[in-house]
Amino acid sequence: MKVCVVGAGAIGGYMGVRIAEQGHDVSLIARGPHLEAIKANGLTLRQDSEETCVKNVFATNDMTECGVQDIVLLALKAHQIGPVVEDLKTLIGPDTVMVALQNGIPWWYFQGNGGEYENRIVETVDPGGTLANSIDPKCIIGCIAYPAATIAEPGVIQHVEGNKFPVGELDCSESERLNMVSELFTAAGFKSRVLTDIRSEIWLKLWGNLTFNPISALSHSTLEDICQFPLTRELATTMMTEAQHIAEKLGASFRVTIERRIAGAESVGKHKTSMLQDVEAGKPLEIDGMLGVVIELGKITGTDTPALKALYACVSLLNKKIQDESVFIKERPLN
Repeated sequence: MKVCVVGAGAIGGYMGVRIAEQGHDVSLIARGPHLEAIKANGLTLRQDSEETCVKNVFATNDMTECGVQDIVLLALKAHQIGPVVEDLKTLIGPDTVMVALQNGIPWWYFQGNGGEYENRIVETVDPGGTLANSIDPKCIIGCIAYPAATIAEPGVIQHVEGNKFPVGELDCSESERLNMVSELFTAAGFKSRVLTDIRSEIWLKLWGNLTFNPISALSHSTLEDICQFPLTRELATTMMTEAQHIAEKLGASFRVTIERRIAGAESVGKHKTSMLQDVEAGKPLEIDGMLGVVIELGKITGTDTPALKALYACVSLLNKKIQDESVFIKERPLN
């Protein structure tokens, strides 16, 4: 099976290694030193005190070199998709399945599910509807990436914890191709539950991203730190409550309580969120897909979001500083 990982960073790279191990024809889309390291030495995964390196992969920064795929794993951040959408289309044939792994509310949220807001453009993550109008929603399967991982060094992925990648059709059906993707992921060693309500699962994951990512970016603190400090734990609870009100107005439901969701984050330990990692690397922050979009949905549903707006303002200013001044902000010991 031909599988292309568009965005072979921490999560995409983790999946790429495990799928390549199963003998599939894997292409990895990466860039910079990470790409050069993969070309020279293959892609290495460190997990559970073991190290696995796959060299039977094709690595490039040019999607047009890969051709039509059976499966495309779209592991880019929300703000990275628009600039490459035309190249992305070269990977998609009439039978291609695109598995979309973005954090936060995706551009396709109101596609394929009917209801009051059917085909409404989610402007925060898809200004002008570029993605909605360029990518056929019929090829998309949604996927929530729960694992935590980092790029330890160019060409090396460090798995931190977790292996869940639940998947679901946009129309909430249980299709043959959905089961095929689930079986592919399961064979690669992942837990890939088939969902008949992908949007509710999106909100469950987003509960953590829209709170812990911006709080960690601003405070330079780990998940454990945030959850164990009373004031930030209370702030996370408030933000999750605002998001829950929005989600429920849109028909989503939550299978766990806020306290249980926070406890789950705390159990991960001293893990730096992806947004904090980007702050320390001087990369653009994935703010809109995780937080700005929820504020947009709050406006659509007439829901007040004062805590979400406050965090969004602060982390947006931080992002502006990083990009305007080309700086990274990383803690260092006093001694």
